[in-house]
Amino acid sequence: FYTIRSERQLMEQLDYNLLFRWFVGFSIEDPVWHHSTFTKNRDRLLEGDIARRFFAQVLAQADQAHLLSKEHFSVDGTVLEAWASHKSYRPKDDETPPKGGGRNPRVDFWGQKRKRDTHESKTDPDAFMYRKSSGVAAKLSYLGHILMENRHGLVVNAQVTQATGTAEREAAIDMASALKGTHRVTLGADKNYDTQDCVEDLRLAN
Repeated sequence: FYTIRSERQLMEQLDYNLLFRWFVGFSIEDPVWHHSTFTKNRDRLLEGDIARRFFAQVLAQADQAHLLSKEHFSVDGTVLEAWASHKSYRPKDDETPPKGGGRNPRVDFWGQKRKRDTHESKTDPDAFMYRKSSGVAAKLSYLGHILMENRHGLVVNAQVTQATGTAEREAAIDMASALKGTHRVTLGADKNYDTQDCVEDLRLAN
């Protein structure tokens, strides 16, 4: 929400920002965690699947309060920019780091064809170069996908995938297939999902 780019900056904010201290339950005098400790604990949280279990509990409460539609849904996706620079995207067989320029070396990409089968990010190999639409610069990215029910607009499923050209449709089919029940449902989506294979697979989804 506040565009804080690193754990180190987050700990600096937490050290003097009273709003951040209140949010995590710190008093004015409480010492702040070291940024490396915070990073390790965050990784443990993600690896332990706590976020998914927390999401399931919230969803269960909404279901008990009869806030979720069982028949009408919408799906959409968005680009998640990876924490990797363009300069890290180099040929897969090139293990030599760029030279010159200190910590921020100058790299010239002019005239180079950079494709996924020949290039990868040396700092985040799972990130792909992706552009959401024509006329927009390609960036190292992932894709986020959500399935919403249409009664109150609550998210009922979410996924993060690699940024391939078919990931949005594949995630939509996967999330629609995970819906419980055998009754007929409707699914709204934008034109990117309007392909013959996607429509047929969604009609066959259980």
